[in-house]
Order: sequence, then C-alpha cells, then structure tokens
Amino acid sequence: MAKKPENKNYKVVSENRRARYDYAIEDDLEVGIILTGSEVKSLRVGQSNIADSYASVDDGELWLTNAYIAPYDRAMFTHEERRKRKLLVSKRELARLWNATKREGMTLVPLVMYFNDRGLVKLKIATAKGKKNHDKRATEAKRDWGRQKQRLLREGG
Repeated sequence: MAKKPENKNYKVVSENRRARYDYAIEDDLEVGIILTGSEVKSLRVGQSNIADSYASVDDGELWLTNAYIAPYDRAMFTHEERRKRKLLVSKRELARLWNATKREGMTLVPLVMYFNDRGLVKLKIATAKGKKNHDKRATEAKRDWGRQKQRLLREGG
C-alpha cells in the first residue's frame, strides 16, 4: 500500500507547553481564528506567543485574549500586537464552553496555534482545571518514576 505524502502546509506556529504543567486538561477543541493579513504573514514567519493568553466567552462570542503576534515589518497596515481576536466555533460548542467556564469553574487555555493541511490558521483550546502545587509535584514524581522505569528496563536490571 502506498504511503500518504507528508503534508507540506501543516506547521506548528506557537505552542503553550506550560499549560499541561499548570492545568489538568479535560477536553480539547480545534477552533478557527479571525486574523488580519499582516497577522497571517507574521505567523508564517513564526513570530507569535500564546503562553500568557486565555480564551473567554463574552456576549455570546468566543475571544482569545493576550495572544502575542509580532508586527510584520513589511506590511502597509500593521496590527495591534495583543488585541482580542475572535475565535470561530459552532453554537453548540460555544454553549458547552460557556457551561464549562461559568458553571463548572473551568478555564479555556490555548494549547497550540498551527496552520492546518489547507493552510488555514487553527487554534487548539482546552477546557482545564488549575492544578495546586501538590498536584504539580505528584505529576512530576509520576513522570520521573516513568523515566526511571524505562531506564531500568533498557539496562535489563
């Protein structure tokens, strides 16, 4: 059977690696994002950061707040670096996210911003609960034990 050709358009632009350490991820969702032309050009160069950002439901719409996209130096009309950007989801998903944040006390955390196989910018957001310090230590101890176990199995001892 022939192997599928690797997708040339798929490219991770920005990743929030700290989110999995600070939050217990419950569920994730791929959403679209409304951007201007200079923002897309800047993302193609790879100048963005979503580590300090979060998503929220305001007035029946989903917004990404505090995400940094560097200004594109060759653009005629530049954009604001940390403006609120509208996220695109279905009404059903929006209602589910609103319930998770308002009723269950969850947080909407962006995990990854990327170009999909069609070349569109997508954002993967997660509904998550914040971890306490003892939870973080337990996760770290579990990860360390897994590494140690793998090392012991490799050495055969």
